[in-house]
Amino acid sequence: MKKFLILSLLISLTIICSCEKQDSTAEQEFAQRKAELDARENALDERMNALDKKVKALDQRVEMLAQNQTAMAKAGAGVTGVEGETPDPAQEQAEKERIQQFSAQMRARMADPSRMKAEKAEKERLTQERRAETQRATEQLQNQRQRKSQMFNTAVLPAPAAVLPNPSPAVEATAPIPSLATEAVSPTPSSTPQ
Repeated sequence: MKKFLILSLLISLTIICSCEKQDSTAEQEFAQRKAELDARENALDERMNALDKKVKALDQRVEMLAQNQTAMAKAGAGVTGVEGETPDPAQEQAEKERIQQFSAQMRARMADPSRMKAEKAEKERLTQERRAETQRATEQLQNQRQRKSQMFNTAVLPAPAAVLPNPSPAVEATAPIPSLATEAVSPTPSSTPQ
């Protein structure tokens, strides 16, 4: 009976230890994935900021070119750049339209504030969802651990009515044979036949 109790205790401990290792591995993987996602998100934010700066710089440059063009037209130099030549009004108008079209395209590419606010709100919502998911996962792990410890307590400590003070010979005859590992550990071989 003692061998059976010890064997069941060892099996229970082995199961609990393996479950705890799996839980800690799952937690580490979850934390690693979260860190990778946060890093990607930060990199994306940096790229968006850099792109916004470039678009603003291009817009300023287009405005400066348009101002230079109008200043040159007022100074008397034509689109051809040759002094004394009168500029072709159609060519000058086409150049202005091309510059305005390019400026409009650059402004369209620039992120408008309402879209940026919407993206920021979406990002915040996703962050809140991830936090809630992390908390749910942590609670689930804790619940699993509690269930496992309860299973361990019920498996190791049998009900008092199930423990018999003096086992009958029939119970001893049906008791399981101890494993070879426990026999190999004992320094002297047992004299009782198994």
